[in-house]
Order: sequence, then structure tokens, then C-alpha cells
Amino acid sequence: MVRLEMVLSSWKAVRADTAQAVEDFPAAEMDYRPTPDLMTFRDTARHILDAGHILTGALLDEVDNMNTPDFRERMKRYLPQVPAELDSAALASALRAELEPRIAELAARPADFYAGEITRFDGQRVTRLEMLQFVKEHELTHRSQLFMYLRLKGIVPSTTRRRLAKAKA
Repeated sequence: MVRLEMVLSSWKAVRADTAQAVEDFPAAEMDYRPTPDLMTFRDTARHILDAGHILTGALLDEVDNMNTPDFRERMKRYLPQVPAELDSAALASALRAELEPRIAELAARPADFYAGEITRFDGQRVTRLEMLQFVKEHELTHRSQLFMYLRLKGIVPSTTRRRLAKAKA
């Protein structure tokens, strides 16, 4: 059984490493993309910020059907209230700051809220807890992209640095 506390706690850990990746990436190279068809490092980090805030905002507002033609337009109301263009320091700060109050809001909801089912944007029926798990997994996927961009620049991601430090101790 998946517990809400574990989903929220692991999402906080994922987000901390996402913000750290933004801080570790060279500020002057935030618009780097390995190939023309990929998002830039900045765009990927911003997508993480926006998607997490949008999808959890919809969850908290009890939107029960995300599979509608106007989904993207309806979700704009949940965008985080931060400037469109952020430098690396501001983006890392926003990634950290926007998550804390959202986690508190999510943690305050009762168990029956998370047992309720919604229709995801791809048409799949899921519980709200499963949707929250999806939001975390979505961020984890894009955090992996950020880590790959770090590696391409010769920078070791924070998760690897921690593992190596632990192995030395």
C-alpha cells in the first residue's frame, strides 16, 4: 500500500535534488540543449515547476476530469505566480518555495480525498493518490533529463555526490 506521507516525503527529496541541479548548472548556460529538438535546461526546470504546481492545483480544486479539449487552457489558472523569465538562482528558489505550501495543502486533505477517482489527461482513471504519485514520477523523469545535461557538462549530480561521499565514509 502506498502511503500519502511517503509520496509527499519522497517528492520533497526529488524536488530538493531538482533545485540543486539548477543551482549546479552553469548560470550562463541555462539555455543549453544537447540537440535542437530537446528542451533547454531552463525550459525543463521550468516545466517541472509549472507541471507540479498545475497538476496538484487541479487535484486540490477537485478537478475530476483532465481529459477535456480545453485542458491546457483550463490549467493555466494553476500556474505558479512567478515571473516567466527566471535566472538560475530564482528558478532554484521558486522550485523550493512553491513546493512547501503545496505539500502542506496536500497533507491536510483526508484519506477519502485521495481515494476518490479522477480522469487523467490521457483518459486513464486513477485515484487522487495515484495522480499525486504520477506528478512525482513526472518530476523524477525530467529531473533525470537535468542530470543528463549536468553530466554532458562534466558536472556530477547531487545524488551521485551523496552516494560517493557515503561510500567513502
